[in-house]
Amino acid sequence: MSSGSLESLNFDNLVLRSLPIDSEEENYIRQVSGACFSKVKPTPVSNPQLVAASLPALSLIDIDPKQVERADFAEFFSGNKLLPGSETAAHCYCGHQFGYFSGQLGDGAAMYLGEIVNKSGTRWEIQLKGSGLTPFSRSADGRKVLRSTIREFLCSEAIHHLGIPTTRAGSCVTSDSRVVRDIFYDGHPIQERCSIVLRIAPTFLRFGSFEIFKATDSETGRTGPSVGRNDILKQMLDYTVQTFYPKIWQAHSADKETAYVEFFKELTRRTARLVADWQSVGWCHGVLNTDNMSIVGVTIDYGPFGFMDKYDPDFICNASDDGGRYTYIKQPQICKWNIKKFAEAIQGVVPLAKTVPETKIFDEEYSDYYTKKMRKKFGLINTIEEQDGDLVGSFLDTLHKTGADFTNCFRCLSRLPLPGSPDFEERLQEVTEYLLSQCSTVEELKKEYRPRMNPRQFQMIMMLMESNPQLAPALGRGFAAFSQEIERLEKSKELENVTDEDKKKENQAMWTAWLKTYVERLKKEADKVTDLTAANQRRKEVMNMTNPRFILRNYIAQNAIDAAEKGDFSEVRRVLEILQTPYSEDLDFGSLSQATAETSPPAATEDTSNSVESRTFVGQCYDGKPPSWSTDLRVT
Repeated sequence: MSSGSLESLNFDNLVLRSLPIDSEEENYIRQVSGACFSKVKPTPVSNPQLVAASLPALSLIDIDPKQVERADFAEFFSGNKLLPGSETAAHCYCGHQFGYFSGQLGDGAAMYLGEIVNKSGTRWEIQLKGSGLTPFSRSADGRKVLRSTIREFLCSEAIHHLGIPTTRAGSCVTSDSRVVRDIFYDGHPIQERCSIVLRIAPTFLRFGSFEIFKATDSETGRTGPSVGRNDILKQMLDYTVQTFYPKIWQAHSADKETAYVEFFKELTRRTARLVADWQSVGWCHGVLNTDNMSIVGVTIDYGPFGFMDKYDPDFICNASDDGGRYTYIKQPQICKWNIKKFAEAIQGVVPLAKTVPETKIFDEEYSDYYTKKMRKKFGLINTIEEQDGDLVGSFLDTLHKTGADFTNCFRCLSRLPLPGSPDFEERLQEVTEYLLSQCSTVEELKKEYRPRMNPRQFQMIMMLMESNPQLAPALGRGFAAFSQEIERLEKSKELENVTDEDKKKENQAMWTAWLKTYVERLKKEADKVTDLTAANQRRKEVMNMTNPRFILRNYIAQNAIDAAEKGDFSEVRRVLEILQTPYSEDLDFGSLSQATAETSPPAATEDTSNSVESRTFVGQCYDGKPPSWSTDLRVT
């Protein structure tokens, strides 16, 4: 066996030796009590085919790039064949979903393959997502489809290359096996290809892993399947701290409770920094349930997610989140809420009196980390001013009021040199014009605020509210969706008599006012430097390594999906290459993989209709304002 081959991977499946395994080996849907894993094997698929592979991710587990060319590569990473040393299992966990305890959840579509210790001694857990039924599949089939698998594959790698902690994606495989899916739950099911993604992470343990011990929930009446088993809780805490927080273990292993509290504090810090990273690039997780929160502070479980196009603090990326629980602006408070639920999950061993007071760390860490990120994004690297927070706030407010693109507007700020530079006025004019070009038109805003709720449903709730306003709390998420619909109607009415000329004048006034404040702030930066040329160069470098040029916008993912569903995987591979250099100022699109260039269909001009054919933008560089049809995309 040659080094770097699939047969030579160094498996050391520590978690299966450290935590209890279900004694029942038959694969059927059930509650799993007193165990953290159930042994189960992947379900084979027909004719697996490699869609794309991430060589940087595969290098983490010592897979040589040439192995990707093997005829049987897709067999191994579809689950049809098992790697030597692999031990397959599904993990049992619980979770709070949309604020309510759901009881046992578990790996219903994912499967642990084992842990690989690479040449540098780093341990990586690998798993397949979409590999078939497990004891935790509930009423589902354990499968994922091509569109969701491509999205997870691309976004895992995109988030990593943005510098944000995340699980990685090594490969995306599809097949000729089919499953039926009703994409929007509207009674129009279709057959879709079974597809599988290889996920790589230090561990896939999550907050919900510790909720299997939860006592009866007062709201839902549900319990964890291993309620009362504090012996297993201690095992999980020991394993987690010893394996993933070794410095804490070395310092406090003689005093376990202190070790657990220190672990809780560090997890709180990591989670705060993680969500600050998300906020800084305008990314929404979409399903921030406790079962989707990593125990090592990395981004995990890419279901419905989304990067914001135009800035909207109430941006919802998950069409199923009709109550708006997981909007962009709420992500920090939801992550803190989840941290408190984690404290409750381990209270059988660590008293709440020792953990809950430490949640104050979250606000402190988030504020400090987010502020530092923002300073870099605005190029404020020489001085600190009390009003800097106001500058950030007013920028976001201007983005929101003008409907301007979040990513592109941040990126363009590096084009403005410090005041006093020879070309300052010329560059200021260019930046002003560019910011205005990124604002929403009146028609785009009208499209954004058009009704989303079924008219009959809206009228029914309206009648109910008029006759029985006290029913609002009982409607729950339904009432939240109703409230959002009211807001959209009000905004739509405000736009009825607004012309594009009115909107442009208003945008011009707002951006001119903000830029005046920004220029005054930059003068204080300029006062602290002696070499303007060198300072401008350093400032541009810092800003362009903090404000990405490329993100995985929904329409970009959709272009790749549309092509892949027709059997052309080249756009998935091309988009992956672009996302691997998100901060590049001079990416040469002509240098992207020759195979991709040869097989990609020609670029099409923009068409505002919504057919797949007219939505083909293959070949473009993807760093401009999104096309108008992108606002129609829904992700659930």
